[in-house]
Amino acid sequence: MVLRAREIMSHRVVTVRADAPVSLAEKRLAEFRFSALPVVDDRNRLVGMVSVVDLLRHREEQPGGSQAPVESVMTRDIIHMSPNAGVGIIAHRMRTYGELRVVPIVDRGVLVGVVTRSDLIRPRPTGGPVSRAVRRFVERRSEDLRAEPSYRPPPRRPRSHPADATVRDAMTSTDLVSITEEQTTEDAAALLTGRRLTSVPVVRAGDRLVGVISEADLLRDPLDGRRTGRARTVGGAMSRDPVTVGPDDPLSVARRLMSDRGFRILPVVQAGRLVGVVSRRDLL
Repeated sequence: MVLRAREIMSHRVVTVRADAPVSLAEKRLAEFRFSALPVVDDRNRLVGMVSVVDLLRHREEQPGGSQAPVESVMTRDIIHMSPNAGVGIIAHRMRTYGELRVVPIVDRGVLVGVVTRSDLIRPRPTGGPVSRAVRRFVERRSEDLRAEPSYRPPPRRPRSHPADATVRDAMTSTDLVSITEEQTTEDAAALLTGRRLTSVPVVRAGDRLVGVISEADLLRDPLDGRRTGRARTVGGAMSRDPVTVGPDDPLSVARRLMSDRGFRILPVVQAGRLVGVVSRRDLL
């Protein structure tokens, strides 16, 4: 039986109005730790998407333009699906368009949900009606746990950085999340979905950085017969030789790399050791 978008999509969607100021989009992206938000009109009809990349580019081009309307920076030509779309089709689109992390689900022009890469890589039982019932129970329980304060990721509030700020001023350097080459890709999927991350550094002994593993690396595409998934080790699926920055590099360098090359995180390395991570949200 084909798994449909309506079975895995999130129904409670955080959105932003097209006529809202850019500052509101920045606040919601940082607070909820999202990479993109659907943009809707006053009837909840989908009119675009606004991403962290859109906002970073806007900040580069128009410093101080936080009161501009979201519709002036959003992406209008977007991919969306119906609630009956097969999950395999959605996975294929996400692999084809590497930057695509969120697919809005639209019914008669109205936004009714979203499917994310996390929804696709999250382990779930398959099979007959009993397995589907178990899956629904597990997913409801996961939502309940995430709703509890102890399971909610700490909110990230927008910060302003001076023009001469360095990577050290914005990076996360405590409680770093990483994974080793020997762990399985199932471990990586659980880590990414459980911590609501898009990618994580891969390290060896002594915090030596050897790669990065992302949702894109884990995403399975049943349409082309390839599986990047559960039976492999992280070392076999990760991206090697990642682009890095140093803690004393100008923050503008990190911002430009993320904007121009589409990176979501940049490992911060000093003398070959991982000392921090700077993400798109850190730059908002």
